[in-house]
Amino acid sequence: MTSLAGAGTVGSAEQLRRLQAVTDAALSRLGVEDLLRELLERTKNLLRTDTAAVMLLDAAGSELVATAASGLEREVCLGVRVPFGRGFAGTVAARGEPLAVEQAEQAEHTEHTEHTGTVNPMSLGARLVAALGVPMISDGQVIGVLYVGTRAPRRFTGQDIELLQLVADRAAHATVARLHSLDHAAAHALQRSLLPARPPRLPGLDLAVRYVPGAEIGVGGDWYDVFDLPSGYIGIAVGDVAGNGLRAAVVMGRIRSALRAYAMETDDPAEVLTRLDREVQRFEPDAMATAIYAVIGPDLATLTLSNAGHLPPVGIEPGGAGRLTVVKPDLPLGTDLRIARYTTELPLPVGQCMLFYTDGLVERRDRSLTAEIRRLAEALGAGHSAEELCTAAMAAMLDDAAPTDDIAMLALRRTPAGTEV
Repeated sequence: MTSLAGAGTVGSAEQLRRLQAVTDAALSRLGVEDLLRELLERTKNLLRTDTAAVMLLDAAGSELVATAASGLEREVCLGVRVPFGRGFAGTVAARGEPLAVEQAEQAEHTEHTEHTGTVNPMSLGARLVAALGVPMISDGQVIGVLYVGTRAPRRFTGQDIELLQLVADRAAHATVARLHSLDHAAAHALQRSLLPARPPRLPGLDLAVRYVPGAEIGVGGDWYDVFDLPSGYIGIAVGDVAGNGLRAAVVMGRIRSALRAYAMETDDPAEVLTRLDREVQRFEPDAMATAIYAVIGPDLATLTLSNAGHLPPVGIEPGGAGRLTVVKPDLPLGTDLRIARYTTELPLPVGQCMLFYTDGLVERRDRSLTAEIRRLAEALGAGHSAEELCTAAMAAMLDDAAPTDDIAMLALRRTPAGTEV
């Protein structure tokens, strides 16, 4: 077993032909699955091997999963997995450098007796004699392994290694780009499915919502929710799960569903968030989220809320200007269960408006967060419908530019009894 095998080089013209075969511009038009299959087939032919395969690290980074192959298709169908650091592919991944094995049968024996064995279970079924593997690297991190194997003795050259690493680099780039695209699309679809297209029509309340994904960070864990409860109360929630992408969207969906379930059991917002915090710490131990949960009483005269580390809402009194609502901020969800949560009760007279939002609306790299929240409040005034309030907030804070972070926003206005908008 060697990291680099030495003898037997090919001429420069032949090497140039080989490089062109795996960098053909036409390949860029293929999807990642077709691209991987075509690259592996071409690589197998160019290097005159019997097999070529790609194994990618799973999300936990603990195992390599058979993903694409030429000559080892059955193992891909079976979903063969190899522990990181074990077997041939696992060793390549752990070392992060090329590895050549020229006596697989000898290594196969040590695989079952020592922790130093380097044979991949995929190659055992193919009865390979020699193998060459290189790491697939993206942003300095190993994401998988590309390797080839032969059933006859073979010494791999430095140029073979160079060519295989070139293929691995291209495969890594295509894979990461595709996974990022799929992750974004899945997160976007999940978030859209969880956020109501329109808030419910509720007599005495004018409601409007906005959700805009960020241009730089993309879909994240921001959400809003409005629902009526059997007790006659109306629940309102706005929150933000730390992070972005599919993981944040999935956690957001779980938190949103759990909040609804706890809201069915009690009309106390602090108790709902306390139970939700317990659920987050038990089942989402690596997650953290901010949230405001509020309930409006059956007579619509008061709004009672509890704040789990979220930004304060903006209130607009009838005939007045916008101002920050004084609300005691408690710790975010997923931090410390020992700290009690509190509620704040606010009057909600006819004409009163409230705007709840996430930090994408007001957070800027080069500006003070406090100053931006104050600017938001000053930009809002009485006389607006809930829809107009959302529009005014977006226009004032985004300056006609696309948001860099996602934004969730919910506006409400108390209307005369018996009316709905």
